[in-house]
Amino acid sequence: MLDFAVNVRHAQPPSWLVQRLATRLPDLGRYPSGDDVAAAQDAVGARHGRDRAEVVPLAGAAEGFALLSNLRPARAALIAPSFTEPAVALGMAGVPVHHVVLDPPFTLDQAQVPEDADLVVVGNPTNPTSVLHTREQLLALRRPGRIVVVDEAFADAVPGEPESLAGERLPDVVVLRSLTKTWALAGLRVGYALGSPDVLAALTCQRAHWPVGTLQLTAIAACCAPDAVAQAAADAVHRTQVRAEMVAGLQAVGADVVDGRAPFVLFRVPDGELVRKVLADKGIAVRRCDTFVGLDEQYLRAAVRPEWRQLVEGIAAA
Repeated sequence: MLDFAVNVRHAQPPSWLVQRLATRLPDLGRYPSGDDVAAAQDAVGARHGRDRAEVVPLAGAAEGFALLSNLRPARAALIAPSFTEPAVALGMAGVPVHHVVLDPPFTLDQAQVPEDADLVVVGNPTNPTSVLHTREQLLALRRPGRIVVVDEAFADAVPGEPESLAGERLPDVVVLRSLTKTWALAGLRVGYALGSPDVLAALTCQRAHWPVGTLQLTAIAACCAPDAVAQAAADAVHRTQVRAEMVAGLQAVGADVVDGRAPFVLFRVPDGELVRKVLADKGIAVRRCDTFVGLDEQYLRAAVRPEWRQLVEGIAAA
């Protein structure tokens, strides 16, 4: 199918990255080395102006969500609609979860976060709404005794990353980053966490040994190198242009598009469930959104792809 449902930006990693990973295949008979871990941490640190101790390589940003219960929160507040993995992971760990559900246009200025929440999780830009919150709005969530976790899995898709907190040394803010979307590494699982050494130590206190493999560490170091960062930045500019064209096309066929900046678009159409099924019959996959807290079957999410005209034509036909 023509896949607009998944937000991985390319069909496969760039050739230079594949070659870089291939050079490490002979090393797979050994455990990941301390040098590999340090190289990944140093590359991430240089990328965001952080020290090595402020970086933890992850097996994808999703691993970061799985580790949140190690922070021993008494009550977690999740800004919704949002990525569902944090709620699942915290719920399975027995942590009480409160969803702070935002109404359209899904901005933080309407968020009513319980004062007793000692863990707040928010996406920026948020999946699936695509809304980019301001730094001021994010920092306003801080309270004494509270940890704020910002999911920046798609932050590098916003040119200039203007609202990112990745470079901020704050004792109560953890930033999670993913490299799987930009570099088509969903099958490898690569990402990292940024935060104060004390908080990161608590986050990883019950982690298994060698949680991130040699190829993952190599990919993290490679994708955070200056040339790679520049390539991702150029791609972000191009994707933003394609996104604007895609949004205009969707609006032209009557879709109600949520204003956002992510490399995907959330939109609402009448009979959304029927539209999704008709698109599937035409070989076009979009993401259903009634599985997200705060959304219903009228909402659909579509990745920004150069083939967006086929999506628009399919919706018009439906």
